[in-house]
Amino acid sequence: MKKRFTLSLAILMIAVLVLSACGKKEESTKDAAGGVKSTPASTVKLGIFKNVTHAPGYIALEKGLFQKYWGENVKIEVTPFDNGSDFSTALATGEIDLGFVGPGPSTNQYIKSKNFKVISGSNNGGAVLVVGKESGITSVKDLVGKTVAIPTKGSTNEISLRLLLKQNNLNVTTDKTGVQIIARAPADTLIAMRQKEIDATLIPEPWGTQMEQEGIGKIIVDWDKIPPNNGNYPLTILVASDKFLKEHRDMAKQAIKANADAIDFIKKNPDQSYELINNRLKALSGKGMDIALIKAALSRLNLTTDVSKEAIEEMAKVSIEAGYIKEVKKEELDLSKFIDLSLLEEVKAGK
Repeated sequence: MKKRFTLSLAILMIAVLVLSACGKKEESTKDAAGGVKSTPASTVKLGIFKNVTHAPGYIALEKGLFQKYWGENVKIEVTPFDNGSDFSTALATGEIDLGFVGPGPSTNQYIKSKNFKVISGSNNGGAVLVVGKESGITSVKDLVGKTVAIPTKGSTNEISLRLLLKQNNLNVTTDKTGVQIIARAPADTLIAMRQKEIDATLIPEPWGTQMEQEGIGKIIVDWDKIPPNNGNYPLTILVASDKFLKEHRDMAKQAIKANADAIDFIKKNPDQSYELINNRLKALSGKGMDIALIKAALSRLNLTTDVSKEAIEEMAKVSIEAGYIKEVKKEELDLSKFIDLSLLEEVKAGK
């Protein structure tokens, strides 16, 4: 009888301990308002371009703003990318958790994988149309029969170029009856312009300014005249994987705060920002840039957390027309689940 009582008591104590542990676990996943609270990640894999148009991300890293919000125990692994296609593939396949990219390639990838979201803006505009100084081109209409370079196929810059050509009733062709588009990395485009292998390029800053300063090119359409919305379109956005958003929602919101703080810092401390941007550029690409070029580039950026859904949708339709998006027709396009600005709205509301 005594043995049976002892066994029953032991089972009861084990049950109490298990229930107590479960209660504590549940409590730790609740926030002060009683909602589900995400758990912190020990490592965050962040992607970013080796380009000055990603300046807020550079400042957030250099000033330790991500670390400030995420905590000193979080390891940040930064992966640099040369183009949006590689970035978007890495995000879709889990190689990175979040980061900065253009809307063109990220939208193209989203239509295929549907497993990441736009959570904030970072920079609107910053691309220019440059023509060879001896090309004889003085307006967009003069591009007929010419070759124009863009950083990568399907890039946000190519979409802007196609819109610009459409505004001027020009067609993209593979012969001299229209405008021929070729893909060249910005550094290769600079060389091609020097050697007169291309006639023009629609390219992000500071490459356009560098071509002008070298005397090999001339900007004929400045950033605030590039479509859509005359330069006021998302060129750099902050995106995060669905997995990261589900498991670490608070950290995604903190990333938005770090991005917003970085934008504010650049606007209030431009001279200090140039040096910090150059430091991060050196770390990512192995070489820095003349401060005057960085200054000129930033003068052509509209740094903002705002995101124009309409502009992204317009650019997506151009991608469909160009054949980069084959999975959906223009009339069936629905990006409502791709552009999720709920966290940004919370940040703006001070939550």
